[in-house]
Amino acid sequence: MCDTCGCSGDAVVHHEGHTHTVPLEQDLLAKNDHLAGHNRARLREQDVFALNLMSSPGAGKTTLLERTIRDLGGELPFAVVEGDQETLLDADRIKQTGAPVVQVNTGAGCHLDAAMLDRALVALAPPSGAVLVVENVGNLVCPALFDLGEAARAVILSVTEGPGKPLKYPHMFASADLVLLNKVDLLSYVDFDVAEFRHDLSHVRPDALVLEISATRGDGLGPWYDWLRRRPGRG
Repeated sequence: MCDTCGCSGDAVVHHEGHTHTVPLEQDLLAKNDHLAGHNRARLREQDVFALNLMSSPGAGKTTLLERTIRDLGGELPFAVVEGDQETLLDADRIKQTGAPVVQVNTGAGCHLDAAMLDRALVALAPPSGAVLVVENVGNLVCPALFDLGEAARAVILSVTEGPGKPLKYPHMFASADLVLLNKVDLLSYVDFDVAEFRHDLSHVRPDALVLEISATRGDGLGPWYDWLRRRPGRG
């Protein structure tokens, strides 16, 4: 059991050349998954496409979301749930786009869960046909374990974060329907091999769609917008 957030799963222990997998308590995840199923059913009934947007801190989630809403807001109705441990900083940024937003502060918790989304949906009441983006707490570990009831998951990785992330955080990338490689405008300034990244990702999620983007300069945003228009995972 994780001391910070209570995440459960399997602990893989490496000792003197031997690897042992230690099963941990699953009750917490089972309860969460049950409520996530209710969230998913409700969202489908309301024809709301829910996207769980995950990344480490500073990868560019909020910047991408701001630009996306400003560019597509006249075409697609957006609603946003902002997850952070503290502050209203990101929610205030989203408010400036005109999209309805609810902030969820987790305190010491390192992820959102299905119960938090359930309460946020009551406050937000997204309209039928909306794109609901859940900007999860910045973390490449715990958010991957908790189903919220979303229709799809997208993971953002910035090229400034360095190589090897799919292999270091396999659960996160294995759960991704879409991987957005952000800040490609900085590739000439950092040590990041895109081909190596794609190769590493293929080991944990061979069928993941990868889009190379720059949320600030605008590279690759057309395919990202087309993906949102299709709203994969509905129904």
